[in-house]
Amino acid sequence: MAPQLTLYHCPHSRSTGVLTLLEELHAPYELHVMNMKKGENREAAYLAVNPMGKVPALRHGDAVITEQVAIYLYLADLFPDAKLAPPLGDPERGPYLRWMAFYGSCFEPAVIDRWMKREPVDKSACGYGDFDDMFSTMTAQLSKGPYLLGDRFSAVDVLWGASLGWMSAFDLLPKRPEIADYVARVQGRPAAVAAGEKDSQLAAAQAA
Repeated sequence: MAPQLTLYHCPHSRSTGVLTLLEELHAPYELHVMNMKKGENREAAYLAVNPMGKVPALRHGDAVITEQVAIYLYLADLFPDAKLAPPLGDPERGPYLRWMAFYGSCFEPAVIDRWMKREPVDKSACGYGDFDDMFSTMTAQLSKGPYLLGDRFSAVDVLWGASLGWMSAFDLLPKRPEIADYVARVQGRPAAVAAGEKDSQLAAAQAA
């Protein structure tokens, strides 16, 4: 029997995207649900899984995977039949890894710095350059559509679709039609709808 997959999850958090990916992959999994508002992700039991107290985290047998991008890469490669990750040797493997890495190394740091109103530094000394360069690079790729790898939907779109949807909802990004269209396209997929409904039910149960 294959090792059990367990997703450590808080509703309406970054782990919602991983929940969507699991649905896209048709993967068997269990949810370990925590209430972030009650601080359950900061209790000793979960800190033994991820000392930073962040979600998502994934347990697969004896392996524990943290960090959002690492989990997406791990899961998409674990279920190759779903074809959500270009395999080694595929010409699109490099672009796929590029946009996975770009999310964590450029996009999110730039958005957080802008949201926190941190003073810009010399772009030559900043890992992502500056917000405008990062944003134009990302939107130029989205405008080629329909997905980040052109016609090929992949796990990287689950990551970006979830994040861009969340950040757009909280007005953390300039409003652009290519972003809105992309988010609607990704979040309208059956797996995303199913994950969203499950997440809403979990959140409602915690609020009750």
